[in-house]
Amino acid sequence: MAKRERVVRMSVEQPLWQALTAYRLLTMVYAVLLFASAYRKFDQPWTAAGYLAVLAVWTVATRRKPAGAASCTRRFLVADLTVALVGVLLTPLADTHARIAAGGPTLPSIWTAGSVLAFALKGGWRWAGVASTLVAVANIVIHGGDPTRDTLHNVLLVWVASIALGYVIEVARASEATLARALEIEAATRERERLARDIHDGVLQVLAMVQRRGTELGGEAAELGRMAGEQEVALRTLVSSGLVHPSRVSRDGSLGALVDTYEVEEPGSSDEGELDLRSLLAPHAGSRVSFAEPGAPVPLPVPAARELAAAVGAALDNVRKHAGEGARAWILVEDWGDEVIVTVRDDGPGIPAGRLDQAAGEGRMGVALSIRGRLRELGGSAELVSVPGQGTEVELKVPRGTTQ
Repeated sequence: MAKRERVVRMSVEQPLWQALTAYRLLTMVYAVLLFASAYRKFDQPWTAAGYLAVLAVWTVATRRKPAGAASCTRRFLVADLTVALVGVLLTPLADTHARIAAGGPTLPSIWTAGSVLAFALKGGWRWAGVASTLVAVANIVIHGGDPTRDTLHNVLLVWVASIALGYVIEVARASEATLARALEIEAATRERERLARDIHDGVLQVLAMVQRRGTELGGEAAELGRMAGEQEVALRTLVSSGLVHPSRVSRDGSLGALVDTYEVEEPGSSDEGELDLRSLLAPHAGSRVSFAEPGAPVPLPVPAARELAAAVGAALDNVRKHAGEGARAWILVEDWGDEVIVTVRDDGPGIPAGRLDQAAGEGRMGVALSIRGRLRELGGSAELVSVPGQGTEVELKVPRGTTQ
């Protein structure tokens, strides 16, 4: 069996992490040179020198931490921001009041911005807002609550820049995830098309030939031909839909856009998450059952998807039991966003008026319990319309947001 193509995702944020790593090293050197050029003006130059030595060691020792989202942990972010805030708050102890009042730089200088930008890259604009606000408070504290205009401008610049970068990162991640999913779908579609061509050239043609020859020969061969025809339709439906196992859906709206990830799930696994309803209904397709589905997945919570699929199965059981051997059925799946509608229609003789009430009175609760009961538990509804001689239509509605 041919292997499914694997889509390799290229991280759009990785260059930003690399730039941040270089920024931290360069700004550390800048802070040391800035102190060296004016150390005689400090009240306690050894305090400043001691802090800058710690800053240099910390920056070099953790240079690999901000190299990517995985290595840049929350613990590192907190520690890195703490180093920056301590440097800002130590400035009044090391420098003169006149230099601070005149808008002189803090001990870590612009190195502090690297800590805030790391928060933005890791957690988005909300994390950036918290980190930049803490830096702003520290700068205001060292000025006694009366910061200079230059200080306010610098604080505002870091605040706006970090939040803007965080928002851009969230949108970029969402776009990247959406693109990766689109590439996966494209690769899977190409594989299905290749598989469909191979099957069409072999298995489907053999089944079609068996069906045709069986019909011509009659007798037991005709029954064999009928069965071959059913398998041909089922196989054709399976290949065209490409749904072998239910698809688990994980949804993430925290990246600035709604991103759905669909992963193959083995039947009988966890009830958590969501399932693609199409994967549960596609196996019902056959020579006498037509299945029409949307082009996109129809995600529902796992219990709701299974209950709705069971209700469809019960409706098809009624078609087989009461509509006759020659009756055909159609399944139509519609996703309206706020609700999912599945319609099951047949071309049988229909249900005589009052027959459902009579069946319920006799204790036969197939429609009442198997169909309406299931939908009622999901917060949905089941409407049955039947005209004698014109078949029966069952419309199953499941609203989103209320299903569990």
